[in-house]
Amino acid sequence: MSVIAQVIVTVQGRVQGVGYRAACVDRARLLGLRGWVRNRRDGAVEAFLAGPEPNVLSMREWMWEGPDNALVTQLEVVTGEHEVLVHGFEIRPTV
Repeated sequence: MSVIAQVIVTVQGRVQGVGYRAACVDRARLLGLRGWVRNRRDGAVEAFLAGPEPNVLSMREWMWEGPDNALVTQLEVVTGEHEVLVHGFEIRPTV
């Protein structure tokens, strides 16, 4: 049985207006992760990822690159149990 990891990832750089959230949804669903992704008013993108630890790690690595037009300059990860697990992976409103 895989360890279920939960992380909040904050991505900074050129990550809004480049399809970053939609690409996150596609990648997370491909990896079988649950959670959400949203823009923040400060220009960052924030995501909650939950799933098997190797899949969460793979997603975190991908988030450093993102889609073609993104330019990630910083990625902050906070691990731990953050919230009740959600079903599926979705885009949430900006905060």
